Amino acid sequence: MGVTVVNDRSVSLLDKYDIEVLRTWKGRSAVLCETKQGIFILKEYAGHREKVVFQDALLHIIREKGFYQAESILKNKDEELLTQDQDGTCYVLKTYVEGRECNVRDMEECRQAVKLLASFHKVSGPDEAFLEKPVPHCACQEFEKHNRELRRVKKYLKERGQKTDFEICLMHAYDYFFQLALQVTEELNDFQSGQGYSLICHGDYQYHNLTIADGQMHMANFEKCIYDSPVRDLYLFMRKLLEKSGWSETVGFELIKTYEKVRILEKEDYLQLYYRLAYPEKFWKIVNFYYNSGKAWIPGKNLEKLNKVIDQEKDKQVFLARMREKYGLP
Repeated sequence: MGVTVVNDRSVSLLDKYDIEVLRTWKGRSAVLCETKQGIFILKEYAGHREKVVFQDALLHIIREKGFYQAESILKNKDEELLTQDQDGTCYVLKTYVEGRECNVRDMEECRQAVKLLASFHKVSGPDEAFLEKPVPHCACQEFEKHNRELRRVKKYLKERGQKTDFEICLMHAYDYFFQLALQVTEELNDFQSGQGYSLICHGDYQYHNLTIADGQMHMANFEKCIYDSPVRDLYLFMRKLLEKSGWSETVGFELIKTYEKVRILEKEDYLQLYYRLAYPEKFWKIVNFYYNSGKAWIPGKNLEKLNKVIDQEKDKQVFLARMREKYGLP
């Protein structure tokens, strides 16, 4: 999939906003602009219009509750959140913080990121700004969808003729990870309380959406915000760090403890976190990327990633067993 290049015509869209532009420059698939009101970023928006309204309502709610470490969306002169160019492509203009990404190798910064997340979750409950009722989200639904995809790819691999080294390695590992995926889904389904969550998650809480400037951390890119368990965000941030640290107990439990200093986790949350971590999502991601890419040439990086998942599996299971014991999970 090619990278979207922001053309010069998109710069002219800034005229549709009530801002005084001092200078502009190009970022990654975006236009950055310095104004008298601060720095803004103009990005192409590919989602539904309803979602940007939901996103904007969330950002207003948390700001009104005193959470200022998140971006804001600027409306144009017509009081619209989205601005179209002559081709009908939609753009969104947001506040932008100049700084650097959160360093995942710096444990103090990771603790800061988890504290920020817990603080965000304390204020991200809906209020009258949200007209629609929250639709309960269940990790099982995601897992079942992934399982169907895994089943389809396994069938495809069996029928495929001459196989590459990556495909041979994938076939050898497939049964273990596929059975694990089915088992985790079944167990979570049994424990699922069925309750909905009156809390909105960031949806993509990863280090590249966290910027540090003047010693303070800021959150950006709320396009995937969704009603779900707060564990959705915590899990995503934790999984990245656990993979990088070889599933270190010290790292994992320190992050959970840090989150709990700001916002308490319930027994249901621990169960959700356990099963989200237990599901072989990284394996599914590799399989999904392979299946939806061209098969004529498979990048060597794919085999490296697959081997890393296989090599880390023993350490991951040790961590999960320790987690089950530490938090008294059934």
